[in-house]
Amino acid sequence: MIKTGYSYLIRPLLLMIDLVIINVASYVFLSAELTNVNFIIYINLAWIIISYSVGYYNVYRYTSQIKLISLLIRHLLVFFMAYFAYLGIFKTSLVIDQQEYFLIFMTLSTLTVKFLSFFALRIYRRIGRNFRKVVVIGSDQASKKITQFFNTQNALGYRLMGFFSDKESKSKDYLGKINQSFDYMIENSIDEVYCSTSSLKVEIIKEITTFAKEHQINIKFIPDAKNLYGKNLALEYYKTIPVLKVKSLPFDFIETRITKRIFDIFFSLMVCMLILSWLIPLLLIIIKLESKGPLFFRQKRGGLNGSEFTCFKFRSMEINDKSDDLQVSVNDPRITKVGSFIRKTSIDELPQFINVLIGDMSVVGPRPHMNKQSLQFEKEVNNYFRRNSVKPGVTGLAQVSGYRGEIKKKSDIENRVRLDIFYIENWSFFLDVKIILNTVTNLLKGEEKAY
Repeated sequence: MIKTGYSYLIRPLLLMIDLVIINVASYVFLSAELTNVNFIIYINLAWIIISYSVGYYNVYRYTSQIKLISLLIRHLLVFFMAYFAYLGIFKTSLVIDQQEYFLIFMTLSTLTVKFLSFFALRIYRRIGRNFRKVVVIGSDQASKKITQFFNTQNALGYRLMGFFSDKESKSKDYLGKINQSFDYMIENSIDEVYCSTSSLKVEIIKEITTFAKEHQINIKFIPDAKNLYGKNLALEYYKTIPVLKVKSLPFDFIETRITKRIFDIFFSLMVCMLILSWLIPLLLIIIKLESKGPLFFRQKRGGLNGSEFTCFKFRSMEINDKSDDLQVSVNDPRITKVGSFIRKTSIDELPQFINVLIGDMSVVGPRPHMNKQSLQFEKEVNNYFRRNSVKPGVTGLAQVSGYRGEIKKKSDIENRVRLDIFYIENWSFFLDVKIILNTVTNLLKGEEKAY
């Protein structure tokens, strides 16, 4: 996820303010007969769904006032259509007092909130707060225009640190050669980098793109080459200056993370109450009877953004000092008889729903590896670090696609990473549901690599 400071809180806050306005206006201006529970739920859901569909809260630093008005009109028109649709379907005979006041109040109040927040943020940024540090790489007419734009548009909250180019310059904004930009961006916590496509070789652009993704720096392109336009790029305008932006991924949006977290809490609660509540005391007796040691196996593993967490599993092996160094293999002598059964049925993984409930893991996501393995894979496998941009999962796309169990050769981990990145870039709620259903199906059929 791209670094944004606290800016990611702005959209949810504005959404909450608008929902408060809707509910207050409903109770003040509409009849008590209309403002029942069904109507309130409907009107709130309608606002949320419509705002998401039309991109009502997709207002950026460079968004123009005309674009703002366009968003407002589109959103209110569709919302009022949804409002009248409800009346037409459920309240055809109801006479509504003060309905015109409700519509006027909604229009004026949402317009006020939209523009007040827009201009308040601009004033806040003009005094030097909520800014983003940016650098430009390349030297041509396009990069000079964007440099001038940043230097003159203080209200947008961009702080230009300078530009890098292999062509030396006497400009006060010149910072050095391109190969010096990488260390500079790390040392100065750069938020965004703008690359001039006409003055940079394709290899350099690829290197900068990889570096930016690895260090969570937002990368944008100042276009001049048609071959850069593609489905992963979106064209934006900073006044009259065209800028190509790498399209945001699902997990770049806080809405995605909130939706996923709500589902995780609900699903893990169901598993804990319906399965673990009786399975834990049962396995406590069975596991203790066969071998000495605790019921749970605890191991430090890598989580979101590289943080460490304690991963829980039902203990399936004898106590040994190689658990953190040696992965389990076929006919591993450390595995107990009970352990063999719970591993083949994946019962040993169920305590990880406690991790989900705590917030360390998600129901679906890239599987967490042992720390020793992670350190090795980060060096050997391209883009391995990108798995850390989301919470690890109890199950994942790679696992239901046949890549689970022991990692015997490099292609095993490469395929897992490939599928993990595909999941991150193409997430949807229905993809999560599909992965969960496939996981259950695979467990019922039995999996060859579950040992």
